[in-house]
Amino acid sequence: MAATAAVLGLAVALAVLLESGASTAKEVFMQTASSTGPDPFTPSTGNGSAPSPPASAAPTASSPAGGYATRTVNGSAPGLYGGTEKVSSCDVGQLIGYLSADPAKERAWAQVEGIDPGRVPAYIRSLTPALLRADTRVTNHGYRNGSPTAYQSIMQAGTAVLVDSHGVPRVRCACGNPLTPPVALAGDARRIGRPWPGFQPTGVIAIAPAPQPMKAILIVDVHGGGWFERPVGGGGHNDKPVPPPSVSPSGSASTSGSASASASASASRPGSASASASASASPSSSSPPSSRPPSPAPPPPSSAPARSSAGKTPPSASKASPGAPSPATTSHPATSPSP
Repeated sequence: MAATAAVLGLAVALAVLLESGASTAKEVFMQTASSTGPDPFTPSTGNGSAPSPPASAAPTASSPAGGYATRTVNGSAPGLYGGTEKVSSCDVGQLIGYLSADPAKERAWAQVEGIDPGRVPAYIRSLTPALLRADTRVTNHGYRNGSPTAYQSIMQAGTAVLVDSHGVPRVRCACGNPLTPPVALAGDARRIGRPWPGFQPTGVIAIAPAPQPMKAILIVDVHGGGWFERPVGGGGHNDKPVPPPSVSPSGSASTSGSASASASASASRPGSASASASASASPSSSSPPSSRPPSPAPPPPSSAPARSSAGKTPPSASKASPGAPSPATTSHPATSPSP
């Protein structure tokens, strides 16, 4: 019960931060899947056998973040994460080794995650390696002069992350940085870095924790297009193929900072979104969804699904159909920029 309450509290905090603008950022960094980014905690621990993202242009002068909505997607949404069956996208043991070798860094890392430094190895082993399948907003944390730093980041689809039991990315493998929920952007916020090919501001999501801890993460195979389950804390050895899910992922749009999350204790799996910007879910279709990542709603007629880390459209477990993802959304004029 206490764990569930803590997760619901995190969902509420995410919604409040993004809606109220009480804590706002002036800039957001565009981070390609393989880029280290500023002030990395560790060298990359990404697995070289995982698919590589398409080449992206080098960062240039900043540009306006622009005014648009960012959806919140529940961490249990089918299709949220990708990977390769039996292959880990992140070397967990190497990450633990890097942090354990530098006690000051390990303390700073633990501070961000809100845990005791002595629990860092066990905590990291409790996380699950996966690849993002949509460009995702987070608060990223680097390390400088003995202390953690914080900055807003949009991580490219294909980024290797470690995910907790509630489906929330907690570590970026390319730099070892701990991750926390994003905060609202100021009205004059700027994007730092050039967007990668295929980037669409309306396709950016924020991930809210699933109300209940999961025993396994449902993953789309980015090579074969099938689905498999990876036990939480597993590195791929115990992956198990599963049929395509029968519910559709969904998120809800917000225009007052970024995304809004529902803290309803009755939320289960994403399947619908209400005008109150709920990230709750319920089965809404008996036909399997496609293996595409959660897509913005309503999508433009010519929009393409998010690219995989190989730079190609992720293979589908099934063709789009009336039962494929078609999230609802609220429509409001944009009042503040938010990737």
